[in-house]
Amino acid sequence: MCNPGVMLAKVISGSVYGVDGYQVTVEVDAVSGMGGFVIVGLPDAGVSESRERVRPAIKNSGFRFPGSHRITANLAPADIRKEGPGFDLPLAIGTLASTGQIPLDGLETTCLVGELSLDGTLRPVSGVLPIAIAARREGAERMIVPAENAAEAAVVEDLEVYGLTSLADTCDFLMNNLLAERTPAGIPDGQLDRPLYDVDFADVKGQAHAKRAMEIAAAGGHNMLMIGPPGSGKTMLSRRLPTVLPALSVSEALEVTKLYSVAGLLAPGTSLMTTRPFRAPHHTTSTAGLCGGGSVPKPGEISLAHHGVLFLDELPEYRKDSLEVLRQPLEDRIVTISRARGSMTYPASFMLVAAMNPCPCGFRGDNRKACTCRPDVVRRYVQRISGPLLDRIDIHIEVPRLEREELTSRQAGEPSESIRERVKEARERQLARFRERPFFCNEEMGARDVERVCVISAESEALLKAAVERLGLSARAYHRVLKLARTIADLDHSEPIDLPHVAEAVQYRALDTDLWA
Repeated sequence: MCNPGVMLAKVISGSVYGVDGYQVTVEVDAVSGMGGFVIVGLPDAGVSESRERVRPAIKNSGFRFPGSHRITANLAPADIRKEGPGFDLPLAIGTLASTGQIPLDGLETTCLVGELSLDGTLRPVSGVLPIAIAARREGAERMIVPAENAAEAAVVEDLEVYGLTSLADTCDFLMNNLLAERTPAGIPDGQLDRPLYDVDFADVKGQAHAKRAMEIAAAGGHNMLMIGPPGSGKTMLSRRLPTVLPALSVSEALEVTKLYSVAGLLAPGTSLMTTRPFRAPHHTTSTAGLCGGGSVPKPGEISLAHHGVLFLDELPEYRKDSLEVLRQPLEDRIVTISRARGSMTYPASFMLVAAMNPCPCGFRGDNRKACTCRPDVVRRYVQRISGPLLDRIDIHIEVPRLEREELTSRQAGEPSESIRERVKEARERQLARFRERPFFCNEEMGARDVERVCVISAESEALLKAAVERLGLSARAYHRVLKLARTIADLDHSEPIDLPHVAEAVQYRALDTDLWA
């Protein structure tokens, strides 16, 4: 029953800070007398505009907007800035409940999120998954969201999710006049075990050594740089790297989905990201676009590549400051963005795959077309990539132009599924090895872990010392060669790291001398 004497209503909602959700209590007080609608609690412009959407939405949904009342809405906690249109629905419900048009029963355990159009239709909003996680953590039992966001919120266990289409339906549901169907909860069986890709390594002709390098990179999560003339297949190879990576675990899929939900990039009706991300920003992308930013920081490309691949084509063409921001995420697996309103930390555990030409014209070392670049021009071109950044890239390989016989061959290459099985077995060895450590693959090892699990023979040590002297490797590059050798041994089902494993790892650093000295 509705109570016309009620003057204060509390509605549960939520918002997002960084990639994590937090509960927001929408307190709406309606007082007879001078009209007006005030929203307090550090609302941004988008939240302040809610009153202009809520007023016509209430009227066009068949309810009475209390024009003779002064309505004050407080978004608590009041010390965190609120943003976005997701508070439209809880503000409308709070207004109707505070004026006795709908009951308060059940609102204390119901989380409401959604944008309203002027006719009362519910529109999808971003960040629903982290809000749903926060709502369940704070004790909410059910959640009402726009129908397009229902599958996303239903991933959270022990939370009843109802996807509705309008303010009128929401009110009917709260008054028990509408029997809505609950969105099926949880993750569909096998959804993560069958990632779908529209590309395959079987499409790649030749380039056996590049495929081998990519298999090693996938098995250990290593970063990679490919150098070759235009049309040699660098981009084609890179786009197929996610197809040989192991399927996302549930925790990884939730982290990726949260990021895409916050960024507003989750497709309507999507419950969970099931394929590893592949991000390929253009070389004109700004530093903020790459690492994240804005007056209210949003995740950038390196965070959107979390648990996936970040592909940077034409690497020397990127702005120097944009490339240098990669250094911290490649080491720490996070990116921190500081602004006047506070700092936010986003996850950034990704594989960096970069591609470049050997010179500005692209044909240095090509066996069919002569290079027209002067030596000083070539030197300035390759020196656009700093030594510290190059140090953080484990594998450097040349990708030459295909020979005519390879290009015209009708023989299909090895399919991604076969490569993925070998990668999966190597990753399982690493998971068993690091079961008590907070990481999942060899690339993430710290210096102490390298010393513990990358023990090599005296013969291998002599080879590695000679490589350090000849290539001028830094301490960081030395440890990365050991990590790479550990991955090659894992692919070889070998617990000891033997001389062939170290020798193969060293040859992936040969470009240190060839191009950068």
